[in-house]
Amino acid sequence: MEGRDRLRRRLAAYLAAVGFGLAPGCADDGLGKRYPVSGNVSYLDKPLEKGVITFIPEASEARTASGEIENGYYRLTTHTDGDGAMPGKYRVTIVAKEVDYSNLLEKSKGGIPHQRDVMKVNKQAKRLIPAKYELEKTSGLEKEVKAQSNTIDFTLSD
Repeated sequence: MEGRDRLRRRLAAYLAAVGFGLAPGCADDGLGKRYPVSGNVSYLDKPLEKGVITFIPEASEARTASGEIENGYYRLTTHTDGDGAMPGKYRVTIVAKEVDYSNLLEKSKGGIPHQRDVMKVNKQAKRLIPAKYELEKTSGLEKEVKAQSNTIDFTLSD
């Protein structure tokens, strides 16, 4: 069961990366300096159980950073696990859904599932937070990453 949960988390992270135009191994070693970014996410005064947080840079030379939210805590990754984000201003999105990937995993038999099937499963998922937080234009979340270790918390409401 633990292996299946790990596979589900990896699949969720992969799907989030694909959704934002990223793919494993696409970044090069010449990325700019990144700084640690972590924090807590709460919704209605409770830690957000799970989700994905994404920092989308305002500056074109910066890169998107994202992280998995577990029990209200996240840590950002730009290229390698936990390497943080480049300094600058970001718009932030948070996606938190109760998604059942079990049928999708069985159907793909360990391979990468078809995008059409992933989209169908995500459409059927139960949202854990309001949909407005899923899009950078409607989330209302903007933060700045400084050239230092950053703790950035989010308190979400309806």
